[in-house]
Amino acid sequence: MAPLALLFGTAQDAPGQNTPNASSVVSTALPDAPTPTGGGAQNPAQQPPSTQQTPPPAQQTQDQAQPAGQSSSKDGAQQTTPESQHEKAEEQLREQEHQRIGGIVPSFNVTYRSDAVSLTAAQKFSLDYHAAIDPYTFGIAAIVTGLSEANDSTSGFGWGAKGFAEHAAASYGDNVIGNFFGNALLPSILHQDPRYFRMGHGSFQRRFLYSAATSFICKHDNTGKWEPNYSNVLGNVIGGEISNLYTPDSGKNDFVQAIEAGFTVTFEGIFGAELQEFWPDISRKFFHKDPTHGLDALAQANDAAAKQKKKQEQNPEHPQ
Repeated sequence: MAPLALLFGTAQDAPGQNTPNASSVVSTALPDAPTPTGGGAQNPAQQPPSTQQTPPPAQQTQDQAQPAGQSSSKDGAQQTTPESQHEKAEEQLREQEHQRIGGIVPSFNVTYRSDAVSLTAAQKFSLDYHAAIDPYTFGIAAIVTGLSEANDSTSGFGWGAKGFAEHAAASYGDNVIGNFFGNALLPSILHQDPRYFRMGHGSFQRRFLYSAATSFICKHDNTGKWEPNYSNVLGNVIGGEISNLYTPDSGKNDFVQAIEAGFTVTFEGIFGAELQEFWPDISRKFFHKDPTHGLDALAQANDAAAKQKKKQEQNPEHPQ
């Protein structure tokens, strides 16, 4: 556009100029015309714009020469490759490994993201191992043992330091073994996600019932759909059966007792799920800290927008 402006400006401002000068201006105003070998020396100031404007179309032509769908498919492939999914899952796991209730109780197996990426088998085992070696896991085993002995129940391990150590080790084993089967091994085999997907929005009743149900339902790795939580229930049953092998007062071959213990632990997990669901609300209310880092607020805003959209669809406005 600059050469055309120069042409029209010359015709209007200096109509009395000689014809050769006007022709030279016209020649420089045509960027597509072939330039003679010595012509570049006549107007060096105007030569670079024509040469600078030529390469970009050439580059665009090269890009357009490639199949249009190929470049877009590459971008899409980069977003859905197993490598990118694995990296995203690793990033989300690093977030989960810093989650604790009151700064003490681990919430490693809880995700505040409804669209969390599915975990690989290795990541499930890593998450379970991280929880097994956490100091809280050792501490809660000692507390459970102390409370048991305070109630004059040693479960056959005896009194004294030795009995206490064996009893604490058994309590630790009950927790770790059950979690190993229920949160790592069986979820890897059955392709189920062992994490608790916190709702974080909606009515209290809806959230309460949802968190209670998650002890018996879970998400499938591939489809993301809810299905019976075989991993959790069977893991607790297997853990209860193995516990019979090292607990003195239990029946060594009492499979019915193992099933009862497994379902007892499963129902006890409902309390843990309720605590995980409502802890961020408690934290914001009393400690002015948001463990979700704004994810709850975003979900509530999306709910409000969805309700507003539904309301507009039900009562559409008809302009006169």
